[in-house]
Parts: sequence; C-alpha cells; structure tokens
Amino acid sequence: MNARTAAPPLSCTVRACGQPLTRRGGAYACPRGHTFDIARRGYVNLLQPQDRKSRTPGDARMAVEARATLLSAGVGLAVVDELVRRVAAMGLQPGAVVVDLGSGTGDALGALAAAASIMGIGIDLSAAAAEEAARRFPGLIWIVANADRRLPILERSADVVLSLHGRRNPIECARVLKPGGRLVIAVPAPGDLVELRELVQGAAVERDRVDAAIAAHAPSFDLEERVTTHESHRLGHEDLVALLRATYRGARASAAGRVEALTSLEVTFASDVLVFALAAPPARS
Repeated sequence: MNARTAAPPLSCTVRACGQPLTRRGGAYACPRGHTFDIARRGYVNLLQPQDRKSRTPGDARMAVEARATLLSAGVGLAVVDELVRRVAAMGLQPGAVVVDLGSGTGDALGALAAAASIMGIGIDLSAAAAEEAARRFPGLIWIVANADRRLPILERSADVVLSLHGRRNPIECARVLKPGGRLVIAVPAPGDLVELRELVQGAAVERDRVDAAIAAHAPSFDLEERVTTHESHRLGHEDLVALLRATYRGARASAAGRVEALTSLEVTFASDVLVFALAAPPARS
C-alpha cells in the first residue's frame, strides 16, 4: 500500500530558497518560480550544481544493477526485513511520511510501503538509482539530491527517516522529523562481508561502527533500540563479482585475479540496526 493523496512535503533546493514545492503537471515548482521537471522515468532531480562533486554523482549504473540483482536473489534482505518490522511496529497513521536517505534501488522503502499505508520519499545522489527505484516502485516519490547537504524536505514534516547503510545527516534529520518522530539507521556490523574483505584486503579487519553512530546522533536523538541482523550465503562467481561492484571494490585491480579464480565463497551479511527517538527540546528556564 502507499498513500499519496496529500502533497509531498518537498522543499526547493535552490540556494537560500527552501520554499515548498507543489506539483504542477509534469513538474514541481516553488512560489519563487523555481521549477524541476519530473523525468520521463518518474523521478525528479533536485540536485544543484554546488551539490555535485562530479558530473555523474552517486552510484554508477553498474553498481546499481549489481545491487538490484543481489537483492532480487534474496541476498542482503535480512536488514531490509528487520527495518520493515521495526517501522511497521510503530503503528504509523495512514499517510505517514517516511523518508529514506540513500534509498538506492528502493527495496527498503518499497517493502515498507507494501506493509503499511505510507507516503514514501526516497532520496539518492545517483540518478541511475532513482530511475531504477521509480521503475520498480512507481507509487512512491523518488528524488535525486545530496543528503549530505540540506534535505529537500519541509521542516517538521516526516514521521520516520531511514538510512540503510547510507549517508546520514543528524542535524537535517532532526530538522525534518515531527515531534515524536523516529530515525532508523543500519550500519555494517563488524562481521559484515568479513570473508570478502579478507579476500580483497588480505585481512579480516572488523570494525564496530555503533558507538560512533550513537555519538554522532546524541545531540538530537536518544537511542531506543538496537538489534543485529545476520545472514549467510554461498555465492557463486557471478554473484561475487556483482557483490564487489555493489560495494565499490569491483574496480580494485589488485583483487581481480583472486576473484577471477573463485568459484564460490560463503559470505556473511551483518548489520546493526539502531532506532532513535527525536529528543525533546530542553526546557526553558
């Protein structure tokens, strides 16, 4: 299910604007006259020149397609399923606004929309990712924008913000969430892809990211829940190549020979899922 009867709470990304965007036919426009066309593939590009670090920002199409292939085969879905369970248990009202930062191919937001009547807004830096998400889940809203900068979402308009192994912006998340809103993030657990990392890097170095994530969000958020997901798959050669491409390691020439020689490898996928509540503002004295 999805809910799009109300206007999505989008804001203009032109510098020093931030006015509400309203859909007018095949475009979104703000009161100051800034207009953003909706692409034929169904997404809208709100990325500004100053928000780009390259001509083709975000994931390349090859990485997007590799990630979509793995997810469609059920690889990496444990964290998606956990995220959907956590958000669905919040008892959101119909039409609740859920914003996914680094939404990629849209699997997490699409799965959540299938379980609850939400207004889903996915934000990704990659136009290729937004295009794929819009193709697969046309009932949701897909935006190309830089989540490291100001989110193209109106203040105090989101019920839930998600970040699944993506970029996070604690200050902006706090700005766009309604009072009582929730931030749900997933970070790679220490054992995530440990076998692949040992193959590529020569050592199975494990790194815990939870403490750093909690500290980064502490000024505006209180940690409510923490859970770790695990899954393991024996991947064949083609899936291993896809995994390397999806995790930015496919271009490492030093690993090419070792990967080419592999026929299969047991790979662990593990994520730490953290649920944060928006902290109440300090009482005025």
